[in-house]
Amino acid sequence: MEIRFLLNGEAVAPSGVAPTQTLLDWLRERRGLTGTKEGCNEGDCGACTVMVTDASGARALNACILLLPQLHGRAVRTIEGISGPKGQLHPVQQAMIDHHGSQCGFCTPGFVVSMAVAHLNGDTDHATALAGNLCRCTGYAPILRAAEAAADQPVPEWMVGDAAWLMENGTPALPAAPQSADTLAALYAERPEATLVAGATDVGLWVTKALRDLDPVIFLNRCADLKGVEIGEHEVRVGAMTDMNSFGAAIAPLHPSYAAMIRRYGSTQVRGAATVGGNIANGSPIGDNPPALIALDAVVHLRRADTRRAMPLEEFFIDYGKQDRQPGEFVEAVSFPRQDDRLKCYKLSKRFDQDISALCGCFNIRVEDGIVSSARIAFGGMAGIPKRAAHVESALLGQKWETDTIRMAQAGFDADFAPMSDMRASAAYRLETARAMLERYFAEDSGEGASVLEVMT
Repeated sequence: MEIRFLLNGEAVAPSGVAPTQTLLDWLRERRGLTGTKEGCNEGDCGACTVMVTDASGARALNACILLLPQLHGRAVRTIEGISGPKGQLHPVQQAMIDHHGSQCGFCTPGFVVSMAVAHLNGDTDHATALAGNLCRCTGYAPILRAAEAAADQPVPEWMVGDAAWLMENGTPALPAAPQSADTLAALYAERPEATLVAGATDVGLWVTKALRDLDPVIFLNRCADLKGVEIGEHEVRVGAMTDMNSFGAAIAPLHPSYAAMIRRYGSTQVRGAATVGGNIANGSPIGDNPPALIALDAVVHLRRADTRRAMPLEEFFIDYGKQDRQPGEFVEAVSFPRQDDRLKCYKLSKRFDQDISALCGCFNIRVEDGIVSSARIAFGGMAGIPKRAAHVESALLGQKWETDTIRMAQAGFDADFAPMSDMRASAAYRLETARAMLERYFAEDSGEGASVLEVMT
């Protein structure tokens, strides 16, 4: 596989590597670039953060779950490439020294790379940019102070050449990395047994944790026509390869609660790689996107060779680990009606940032003249698939939008769901919390503050 990319300003062409070789392992074992650290090896700690630049700009990504073919035609900077060619310190490196932002130092390279990406992009939401980098020593305060101190410093000249190199140096196509949906459709029809790799935030763990052999593999990240959000007068259409950071930014003006939930979907590094289509296609019962999309009355668009079909997203999920997707068929897009915002998404997890949901409830309830005219309520984490609360919806329809109706409808959760108990929550707690989420929706719709982030002492 002829992979080519730019590494710290140098064009490289790794040879003799497997399609599922991770960037982290290759950097440390083949290139001797040991500044990129291995911590969790699953995209949680950020110690392996690298900068990856393509036509859409620079992003911070986790090297531990980045597979080398995903980097074809891109530019990569590790911690060794953040300083200048003559050893000049990047402003964020100097700020980390000045503000005592490092103690044991193990996490420091990842922090510096994340800060350098934010600095390059003019991103001053430092808490969000660094939420995916874990530090057990400093308590974050000096690191955040360093990020703030460096924010007004100019971007070093050596940090802006990668994009120019990409423009000037085209890269040949990779057989296993199609560049369009048409090419993908033909290739996947020929090799329906292949594993599709979108962002690898889930598939990457099959390699690093389950040690699975995924060959043959088809990489989707070069399919430009599967990326992007089209917001029309009547419909919103989201390409399957749209990353979660891009989707969150696009959806925020339409459905801010959904965007706020996406902010907690994972770290900046995870959201920069994870895709809307991947989160749907893997069929996880605790994926956060499907409940919100189902509440919005979304349709999933599937393609197999030249044949396309569409179905309500809720019908795509059949049973745990089973979706209505035929061999050689892939998710091309998801769409939902353009609508007035009545959507609220409530993600419950043990940590606020970057944690798997115990449950995620999404409510889209419309009220006309004080009467509930429509209700779409969907949950993840309450069944083996993302599932609507049909009995609760039925209990609300046609009723007055008042506390007594909420109390009456809450009983429907026991008929709709029989959740399991696991390490994240007990079945009883999940049911109790689902009932509370409906109450919270009503409280917020009535003008009451209900967010724990807004509690003042």
